[in-house]
Amino acid sequence: MGIFDFLTGEFIDVIHWTDDTRDTMVWRFEREAHEIKYGAKLTVRTGQAAVFVHEGQLADVFTPGLYMLETNNMPVMTTLQHWDHGFKSPFKSEIYYVNTTRFNNLKWGTKNPIMLRDPEFGPTRIRAFGTYSVKVSDPAKFLTEIVGTDGEFTMDEISFQIRNIIVQAFTRTIAASGIAVLDMAANTADLGKLIAGAIADTVAEYGISIPELYIENVSLPPAVEAALDTRTSRGLTGDLDAHMKYAAAEALRSGGEASGAMGAGMGAGMGMAMAQQMANPWAQQAAASTGAPTAAAPPPPPIEHVWHIAEAGKTTGPFSKASLGRMAVDGKLTRASMVWTQGQDGWMAADEIGELAQLFTVMPPPPPPA
Repeated sequence: MGIFDFLTGEFIDVIHWTDDTRDTMVWRFEREAHEIKYGAKLTVRTGQAAVFVHEGQLADVFTPGLYMLETNNMPVMTTLQHWDHGFKSPFKSEIYYVNTTRFNNLKWGTKNPIMLRDPEFGPTRIRAFGTYSVKVSDPAKFLTEIVGTDGEFTMDEISFQIRNIIVQAFTRTIAASGIAVLDMAANTADLGKLIAGAIADTVAEYGISIPELYIENVSLPPAVEAALDTRTSRGLTGDLDAHMKYAAAEALRSGGEASGAMGAGMGAGMGMAMAQQMANPWAQQAAASTGAPTAAAPPPPPIEHVWHIAEAGKTTGPFSKASLGRMAVDGKLTRASMVWTQGQDGWMAADEIGELAQLFTVMPPPPPPA
């Protein structure tokens, strides 16, 4: 073996990259003085691409496979290098490995609330967050537009920019969709697809794509959520009278625990009411002993029931008896209608309740046959 063959063997390179991280997108193959021997072996594994940059100019892009760096495998490099010295001299180039696999479970979210006009609540603000994935679709463009000469480029260096693009597209899509806030939870999958489609052209200019984008949650401001909870609780109470009694009891309990002028005022009011109730029996007893006429205490007012109506699996109400009378005249309430009021054991037909059966006798019955 001649000295030339020995030196040729010493210059043969084996170029490869194994990624032991989870966030590296681009890694530059380091070689002394960037000299790579003609005939070197280049290994590009699945999920990778190798980009050659020669004298600051992008030369070739290699997809997964095993390559011998020769003229037949490097058409662009052959034109740039000219390969003098019998096609055996080392050439100075940089090799960048690009990770083309998906980077999953990346987070996005609205930093500030988004203003929109909701069909039910009117002008309101919402927040949203979710996850997305990123994949390098064009290694050459990604290296040219984003990476530049960075020897090790990670996902964190571009995630902030992508999040801004997603939030901007989310704002436009939500504002144009006209979907009510209460219905967004049922449409998050469709909204995610719309947002991914809206940003596809923008991120394609960077040489990347967004294969998946998910909306995990859409939330309202705390004040709106509190009002919504109150509205839901009021709907669950059913009987408005019982709800008012419960609210009054809660107010008294809170007043007993309160301090300061408010607590003192409520305590004084309760004390006066109790004193008046205690004084009434003594006043009546004194009037009876002297023979003076005593005014009889008026009887308590009758309790008017309110009714709920069940129809087609849904509950409406509560309705007063007067409202039910008008409904009976209009035909909206029949003898077979199922109704319920507080204290009643289950749903009953309106004709089975004496108080409501009178509503159907207002109109005269059909005349007897001639």
